Amino acid sequence: MPRSLNIFLFFLCLAVITPTMNASELETEKFWKEERPEFDQYWEERSVEAKEFNQKAYFPDPFEVSGNLTASITEVIAGKNLRRNLRGNKGGGQCLATNPIDRCWRCDPNWADNRQKLADCVQGFGRNTRGGKGGPIYVVTDPSDDELMDPKPGTLRYAVTRNGPLWITFAHNMLITLQQELIMNSDKTIDGRGVDVYIANGAGITVQFVKNIIIHGIKIYNIQVREGGTIRDSETHYGLRTRSDGDGISIFGSSNIWIDHVSMKNCTDGLIDAIMGSTAITISNSHFTDHNEVMLFGANDNHKEDKIMQITLAFNHFGKRLVQRMPRARFGFVHCVNNDYTHWEMYAIGGSSNPTIISEGNRFIGPENKMVGKDLINSKEVTKREYTDESIWKSWQWRSINDEFLSDAYFIQSGPELKDRPFSRQDMITAKPGSYVGRLTRFAGNLQCIVGKPC
Repeated sequence: MPRSLNIFLFFLCLAVITPTMNASELETEKFWKEERPEFDQYWEERSVEAKEFNQKAYFPDPFEVSGNLTASITEVIAGKNLRRNLRGNKGGGQCLATNPIDRCWRCDPNWADNRQKLADCVQGFGRNTRGGKGGPIYVVTDPSDDELMDPKPGTLRYAVTRNGPLWITFAHNMLITLQQELIMNSDKTIDGRGVDVYIANGAGITVQFVKNIIIHGIKIYNIQVREGGTIRDSETHYGLRTRSDGDGISIFGSSNIWIDHVSMKNCTDGLIDAIMGSTAITISNSHFTDHNEVMLFGANDNHKEDKIMQITLAFNHFGKRLVQRMPRARFGFVHCVNNDYTHWEMYAIGGSSNPTIISEGNRFIGPENKMVGKDLINSKEVTKREYTDESIWKSWQWRSINDEFLSDAYFIQSGPELKDRPFSRQDMITAKPGSYVGRLTRFAGNLQCIVGKPC
């Protein structure tokens, strides 16, 4: 069989197995023209208000924010006295908190009595996120989700639709199957520490035109498309929603968002999407498996509002049976720092429309090559510039700094070399090489915290 026909058959098989290999529903013209309804006056007003918050959350010099994060990582690894220091011990006894975000709270045996301290620990572009800090603690006692317009007190839907700051915890282990998308109001923290909380087998979480959201310590999987309906999004408003996308977490026109120690897999569309001018986002300490299109940052080449998008990916583990998009970005600025990329089938980091992507201190383990007939298909390249000729993308700022490449993985850089910036090669050459990633991401994903002990 001719070589060209072998390769054609290989990609044809991939298309049959994974029909959304190259585009999620959010990227299709059908979605934007037909599925997304025109916003009513309420959502139009929310959109204008959100844009103001998003502009305020935008950092004029993103390199400064990234440099602050890498400097704090250096301090954890080396210590102020340049001694290797990967174990915190602030709470007495042994505490294996191996990165600066975790060291801020995990070593305190009294974390359950001071839950809102967590809001002081976020770093990266989402570093000003406070979630529900300053508000009361609300305990979810009921895992049901039967009432969408008039949620029952004690349910998660009731909690996230309240007005004002709220720190949401859970009375016991629970599986919550959302009948429709969970639309969050501003200034909320979902805190699953100390119990096992599963959002599964139903709709996902929607963060739309809001600010100050923390999602921490839960598991999200098997998220499905739901047909929509009349759904409450605040104490004073409910409205008609069209079909949800099947994303695990959908961030739409929102800012100051922190997702930490979340375990996610197997959603119908993306695990986490951030679109429509969303910015000031940190995704950290999380574990992702069993998915095709993992993260989409910017859904359409025409949505230039995503130029203000700034996202930090730190200390995450991209694990088994992932295919692509860790992330896939348009416009904006993405800082991938100290993540562990142990598996991918097509590529790890992709993009179009000239995003800035700084890959720093990550570990990339290339996948095994696949044989198709007598031909060897190589997927060891970390990067993929989509729908763009090299004559255009060669000027995009995609840099690899102190990354570790194993099993023949490789990163194709582009754009001018970074100079006079906090994390240039000259400044950060020994800061945190990818060889440290196994320790920095050791506790990625949902934690098994026990009240009264360091987590």
